[in-house]
Amino acid sequence: MGILKKDLQAVKRDIKALEKKLEKLLKAHEPMPKAKKVTKKKAVKKAKVVKKAAAKKAVAKKAVAKKAPAKKKAVAKKKAAAKKAPAKKTAAKKKVSQATATDKILKIVKRSKKGVDVPTLKKKTGFDDKKVRNIVFRASKEGKIKKSGRGIYVGA
Repeated sequence: MGILKKDLQAVKRDIKALEKKLEKLLKAHEPMPKAKKVTKKKAVKKAKVVKKAAAKKAVAKKAVAKKAPAKKKAVAKKKAAAKKAPAKKTAAKKKVSQATATDKILKIVKRSKKGVDVPTLKKKTGFDDKKVRNIVFRASKEGKIKKSGRGIYVGA
């Protein structure tokens, strides 16, 4: 009985919440009088104008504030650079790109002479079934691999 009471109370709370939402929706869809629409539009326009003016003033203040210290910093950097010896340039490091899942599967398929099936690809790569099948489908569609038999794929 205690469980039923709790369930009923929960249902009552849900119904009240739904009734409140329904009331809000009904109020939102009631047509507004024309006079209120016009005043609301004007208020929105005025708010936009005020925001734009405030934003322009803020940008102008920031620009003025940034200009003065920027000149001092630039002069200080030039003096510091003149004192220091020229730095040696280091060679750019090559980025090692990781092989994509498609690359891994294509590599395995092309390595095999007799061909590979999807379960073998799953074991060797550790990918799930759907991922392997999608990659195999896409690669065969692009002509990168071919079917040599039912469920067996070889490099093109």
